Amino acid sequence: MKINSWIEVPENSDFPLQNIPFGIAKVGQLISPATRIGDSVILLSALADYGYFDELNIDDLSVFYQDVLNDLIALPKSCTISIREHLMNLFSASCDELKQDTEACTQAIFNINQVEMLLPVQIGDYTDFYSSIEHATNVGVMFRDPANALLPNWRHLPVGYHGRSSSIAVSGTNIHRPKGQTRPDDNLPPVFGPSKQVDFELEMGFITSTSTNLGDSISVEEAENHIFGLLLFNDLSARDIQRWEYVPLGPFLSKSFGSIVSPWIVTLEALEPFRVESPKQEPEVFEYLQSSGKRNFDIELEVFLQAENGSENLICKSNTKYLYWNIAQQLAHQTVAGCNINPGDFYASGTISGPTPDSFGSMLELCWKGTKPITLSDGSQRKFAEDNDTLIIRGFTRKNGLRIGFGECVTKILPTK
Repeated sequence: MKINSWIEVPENSDFPLQNIPFGIAKVGQLISPATRIGDSVILLSALADYGYFDELNIDDLSVFYQDVLNDLIALPKSCTISIREHLMNLFSASCDELKQDTEACTQAIFNINQVEMLLPVQIGDYTDFYSSIEHATNVGVMFRDPANALLPNWRHLPVGYHGRSSSIAVSGTNIHRPKGQTRPDDNLPPVFGPSKQVDFELEMGFITSTSTNLGDSISVEEAENHIFGLLLFNDLSARDIQRWEYVPLGPFLSKSFGSIVSPWIVTLEALEPFRVESPKQEPEVFEYLQSSGKRNFDIELEVFLQAENGSENLICKSNTKYLYWNIAQQLAHQTVAGCNINPGDFYASGTISGPTPDSFGSMLELCWKGTKPITLSDGSQRKFAEDNDTLIIRGFTRKNGLRIGFGECVTKILPTK
């Protein structure tokens, strides 16, 4: 059911009153936890200044004044749910308490154009999974035996690797084309220079909100109690560098030169109405990975490529519902061997590809290893991203007139330094 706010919400906005995402906003020199309704960003520190969280009996109100969300999301799940529900009530059309407090509104509410959004959490650890069967199959067909595209372990566990958290940046950060070793001709020695195959990877990430002890594991049934919410992720990749370096230990320079997250974390509570069944898993997985109920989300994903001084070109439409391994299974597998987690840890899905060519979640697949270039509206063609191309990911879910979205995940590829 759609609930109206006394703050204006444009039609088809990602941020109706039912969303209440969490991020970190900078207004002038002030950095504050924030939420968003329509095109308005609300500073939670200002609301705390005027006593609007006093009734929640939160032991330490300093969580509303910090420059990252780690301590806020580490509050008990019942507490963060109460904060979200309290904000929904304060800004609902039926509540005049805050609306009539002109001074508080002046200090707390800003148009999105007046605000700089920062990285929402201090990311301690980062895991990148490989959870889309369509993507894994496409890559296997391209680079291995098409009759055995999936490696033997793929249907038995969520394949993943530990990535580099320091180079994850917030939407709006531009990334320089990386340089490194490549081997364009298998019959010749490798060469060194700028990557010629910079690619996007369409992913969805989640943020954990709890700490566990080394040696403990989290079950699939308990996993979502440890997850605060989701955000969009563009895991930029240099395919030519990756192809030469990844054997035998996996990606290294090709995945650490910059990856981009959207600034707003959308809570699991906001996404609750949009749950769907996960794909059927065959063969049956081990007991610790067995999952019941609706664990996936019907989130529509779009990728646009914009050439310098050009218009946006929609090049991909996919959906998180295609993920073979859901977020609960990902976290259960991450911890089954005893790995401890912390608030602010980041887990990415891996490239999300769908079953049709227009739903492939990377240029590697869309252009099929460079054999099928994409033609843009200006007549130019792309096999991979060129310098000064802007990559834009958008994501939203909708049902019965309600739309909940993530905003944008944007970066421009700059020339090599």
